[in-house]
Amino acid sequence: MRYHVPDIAPEAWHSTETEVEKSQFLTWLCHAPSPSAFDALLQAARLAHPNASHHCTAFIAGPPGEQTRIGFSDDGEPGGTAGRPMFQALQGSQLGEVGCVVIRYFGGTKLGTGGLARAYAQAVNAGLETLPTREVIERDSYRLRVGFAHEAQARAWCEEQALPVEQAEYDGHGVCLTIGWPSDVALDIGSLENRLKTTVAFEAL
Repeated sequence: MRYHVPDIAPEAWHSTETEVEKSQFLTWLCHAPSPSAFDALLQAARLAHPNASHHCTAFIAGPPGEQTRIGFSDDGEPGGTAGRPMFQALQGSQLGEVGCVVIRYFGGTKLGTGGLARAYAQAVNAGLETLPTREVIERDSYRLRVGFAHEAQARAWCEEQALPVEQAEYDGHGVCLTIGWPSDVALDIGSLENRLKTTVAFEAL
């Protein structure tokens, strides 16, 4: 599976601001590979804006379509008017591992339930429009065993195929390279065997 995630450093966030009927909506988005990474964003938002009216939240701490490591909160807004619209905006983006806090400063005009839902969704979408992202490729680990004389060629082949070498182990017979093969690509090492002019020991971990 391949999907995009926020290209943001740990404990950092991407921020935007929108205004609706004089209420200020500050949107903070982060890379949330785990619920705890999202919790750190929420804590930072509450610390930076302790006097805000609300700190509403939504997160998907997994790939798009994740069903368990998810969450959203209205934080005192009428039920269903903040967290759920925010979560739906995150779902619609097809991003994974993403967390969001929308910090609201009430401007004196009540927006109603429909107006609130639209405002929170708008705030998240505004942040998503300028959010930097990068691609994540889910991989399966395989062990590739070659002789010492073939190590350089095997590593060069891995680099050409954009296969990360996760580990290298050496013994008296040669080297065993642990590589990450994309889970959505059929396994094929024929081009490596043609290059080395020999069969290659290749096994799944």
